[in-house]
Amino acid sequence: MRRKLSEQVRRQIEEEIGSGALRPGIRLDEQTIAERFNVSRTPAREALLQLATVGLVRIEPRRGAVVLGQSPGDAVSLFEVLVVLEAEAARLAARRMAPESRDALRRTHELGQPAVEALSQERYGEANAQFHALIYRGAANDYLVQQIRQTRGRLRAYRRTGFETASRIRSSFAEHAEVMKAIALGDENAAHAAMTQHIGVGGKVFADMIAQIGRNP
Repeated sequence: MRRKLSEQVRRQIEEEIGSGALRPGIRLDEQTIAERFNVSRTPAREALLQLATVGLVRIEPRRGAVVLGQSPGDAVSLFEVLVVLEAEAARLAARRMAPESRDALRRTHELGQPAVEALSQERYGEANAQFHALIYRGAANDYLVQQIRQTRGRLRAYRRTGFETASRIRSSFAEHAEVMKAIALGDENAAHAAMTQHIGVGGKVFADMIAQIGRNP
């Protein structure tokens, strides 16, 4: 039960750091967190330790924790790691996904079509998350999925959805189709290549955005 509470607290604080609600330099202390989430200090302390493990906060003795910032270079490096992790998840999904899960992936992909036609960032972002979640489940590797989610969490402050343009929404949907087809065929190499292309192309858009941030602090 205590572990579940600490996970809930950790996820909420991670979301707030990623969204920018908690900015770099803000201090977090166990007592304030415990009172805010109506938990004891133990799960509050454990949540801060979990956040420190993934580099989102720094624990300072007798002073609590401070939210850490990331340089544009750090963000680009994280995205390069994300490409590798996501591609491996697709490769494992092509090997391990059950037939009914492959069908579910196809249906989920098709359900994203209306969001593409509407060019809705929010709706396509939700469809994208559902598509990738099925691949993570199909990979059947909890540690790998944990690393992906942590890496995405650390990137969230820079990368809100990744679908800021109509062209990116359309191209992402087409890239999903290639990933889905490869997984449906059980072609590990093709799934790995298609996901590398998918995340990598998004990474180029992301790198351009980061470069712009660097020029306009």
